Amino acid sequence: MKVLILSIVPSPYQRDLFAALSKQEGLDIQVNYAEAGSPDSPWPKESLAPYESVSKSFYLSWRGKRFIVNRQLPDLEGVDVVVLNGYVTIPAQWILRFRSKKLPLLFWAEKMEPNRGGIRGFLQSILIKPLNRISGVVAIGKKASRDYVIRFPDKPIYELPYYCSLKDFQQSVPDRPRMPVTILFCGQMIARKGVDLLLAAVNQLVSEGLDMRLLLVGREAELPEMMKSVSDEAREKIEFAGFQAPGDLPAFYAQSDIFVLPSRYDGWGVVVNQALGAGLPAVCSDAVGSAEDLVEPGVNGFIFPNGDVGTLTDQLRELVSSPAKIRTFSEASLAKSHHITPESGAVEWARILKETIEKHHARPAR
Repeated sequence: MKVLILSIVPSPYQRDLFAALSKQEGLDIQVNYAEAGSPDSPWPKESLAPYESVSKSFYLSWRGKRFIVNRQLPDLEGVDVVVLNGYVTIPAQWILRFRSKKLPLLFWAEKMEPNRGGIRGFLQSILIKPLNRISGVVAIGKKASRDYVIRFPDKPIYELPYYCSLKDFQQSVPDRPRMPVTILFCGQMIARKGVDLLLAAVNQLVSEGLDMRLLLVGREAELPEMMKSVSDEAREKIEFAGFQAPGDLPAFYAQSDIFVLPSRYDGWGVVVNQALGAGLPAVCSDAVGSAEDLVEPGVNGFIFPNGDVGTLTDQLRELVSSPAKIRTFSEASLAKSHHITPESGAVEWARILKETIEKHHARPAR
């Protein structure tokens, strides 16, 4: 079975799954990326595997947005099924518009952001229309699955979480908690990630005298402006470690006791996978795509309503004040992480790919 996967850039987290898929018996995968990496890509460049390639491309900028222009189309000779991780590139549109009758196509994606209108919304509506020709959707998580059931009621919807390697996180899980209790956030310091909400919660908890600290890992971005509302007392409890390469992240997770992702919107949030792998209790907003799949409230973490800093503060207070609960939640997260490995994901993907091909060939001729 020859599988062509079209993705955007060589994300280290997607590549974990691709490596596992390449080892599945009976699968011959080819992965083609639209570009080698965006100018502000956070990932260090690494050598591609034999089954990976990058299209010749350049990009155009308009109103702060980048548009990739590919100068070559993928070779479909002998391909049995195509997986599209995105729909706006030239190769994806070409396949959707001109090859969908001959080849089964799977669309693999997080929940789509709503159409916000304007010129960008108009272009989005044009580009999204050919998705009606797909054979099915591999939705990344429960939240995305519900969205695609509504968008494509006549298509098979397969629900899978995001799979990435957690071995480096699972190898050095300490006994928790340590004092002071360390709360970890990993991501860009921007309002969309809800960092201002986390700072407000920490500011309150420090004022109450709780023995805790906050560790921030990621790009500085809007952090200086957000820190203006934080008290001097709370500032002393906050450490900013800056951006860290993926290979260095396990050490920061290992020195932490609680993980928080308070995003106002996050299609998935692979940092939650990593938190579970590191055996961390996870506190997420309900706008985080992975929250519903990976966080079981009262078992390995909590989920709070998007933007509700009061509930976030209460949940963190409950954890920081209860070493036994941190310990129990930590064990539950680590146990759950063993079920979201690339190897287990590859097995599910192989089943879906086979089923998609069989359904395509069983269709009546048009």
